[in-house]
Amino acid sequence: MSTKVKYGKFITFEGGEGSGKSTQVQMLAQWLETQGIEAITTREPGGAPSAELIRSLLVEGAVDRWQPISEVLLHNAARTEHLANTVIPALKSAQWVISDRYADSTMAYQGYAHGFNRDIIKRIHRAATGDLTPDLTLVLDVSVETGLVRAGKRNAGEDSSGEDRYERMGSDFHERVRAGFLDIAKSAPERCYVIDAEQDPGTVSDQIVKAVSAHLRDRQRDNL
Repeated sequence: MSTKVKYGKFITFEGGEGSGKSTQVQMLAQWLETQGIEAITTREPGGAPSAELIRSLLVEGAVDRWQPISEVLLHNAARTEHLANTVIPALKSAQWVISDRYADSTMAYQGYAHGFNRDIIKRIHRAATGDLTPDLTLVLDVSVETGLVRAGKRNAGEDSSGEDRYERMGSDFHERVRAGFLDIAKSAPERCYVIDAEQDPGTVSDQIVKAVSAHLRDRQRDNL
């Protein structure tokens, strides 16, 4: 799989349950459109027909239906299909891609929270993706209590998808997920921006736009 992308930008949103990623993905895409930038939105697991088939295996059903290594492999199988069928073709056609989750989620959930060997996760990721790294990652940080309350309200609605397997894994699990995302962001400051997602969606969106604008300015200056 070739990952030598020449034109588009790859932006990922990361964060725990109820952090508002799906909403902010759409808001950023709308803002980019006002700037004359064509962007597609997608998600993981999923984002391509074959990957969506795998998604249902991961986000539905019993909490203990998979071993951590099985989850790692399933997520990366879906990711391979997502990249090959959606992300890389879009980037090569000069489109921007905004994805609700990517590899950092596998590291946070299966590596930090489930305790699976992180070096093995990294090796599987490289094999599955060719080490394609986002240009920018926006980590939406919210307290576990707030996030789970938000997610619970969403899943209690009439439009509930039943995709609540990870949400049912308990607050201790989600505390480890949150700590994982913050540690990942700390280790990659050139790529990751942490956004306080406790705020209202409009304020969060404003901060995301500032982060994206600053990132673009920095990249343009580096290329001079």
